[in-house]
Amino acid sequence: MSSLIDNITAIQLESPVDKIINQLKQLITSGQLKPGDRLPAERVLSERFGVGRSYIREAILKLEFYGLLKTNPQSGTYVAGLSINVIDSIISDLIKYNKDDFNALIEARYHLELTAVKLAAERRTEEDLVEIKNALLDYENRIATDGNGAVEEDMIFHIKIAKASKNPVIESMILILIPDLIKNIVENKVCGDNRGKTAITEHRAILEAIQKQDFALAESAMAKHLNEIWQISKAGFATQNIINEIR
Repeated sequence: MSSLIDNITAIQLESPVDKIINQLKQLITSGQLKPGDRLPAERVLSERFGVGRSYIREAILKLEFYGLLKTNPQSGTYVAGLSINVIDSIISDLIKYNKDDFNALIEARYHLELTAVKLAAERRTEEDLVEIKNALLDYENRIATDGNGAVEEDMIFHIKIAKASKNPVIESMILILIPDLIKNIVENKVCGDNRGKTAITEHRAILEAIQKQDFALAESAMAKHLNEIWQISKAGFATQNIINEIR
């Protein structure tokens, strides 16, 4: 019975983003979308897939980061000139990556965000400050009306900080990590029911440090903000190590 249970795995439910990525993959592998073809506009894709534009944007960003799509601000988003076998392999790995090892994703996010906020404090412009402030205000307004429902506003706040780092690689990596992690954390109440409200003070401290261009303070404020989920990640790694030793 023990060996039978060990061979049973939890059912993995596809997220809307995974489904979009899979359908785009099918269009490419079937030849309906060829390398060099332009994708329909986000609005059109949103209507056809029956989901919000934020899901479309997230799927495109992930596929673009992995080199499967290319976006030209003037003319739109195009399928990259990769072979079908390469595209098939990368998309399969990308979808698997979205679901595997939650603790490793938290660890990666933690270190990336500490680096991003330090660079943001150093390099931010007045325009960046306005965008971060507006994102924080949107988050606070949403929390005031919807408790812990400010998932997208939370993502945008962190993404604006990454943008202010002026490092496109860090920004792209955070763009990939943040959506899945924040949704998972909020939907599963990993940090408790009132986390959305307690995060307001922490967000304000991060913004204040960036505004002062105090690198050390910015890093400290972000570390404090992420500390609870960071401790959960470390506990998860410790538990997994014990399990591995027992095996």
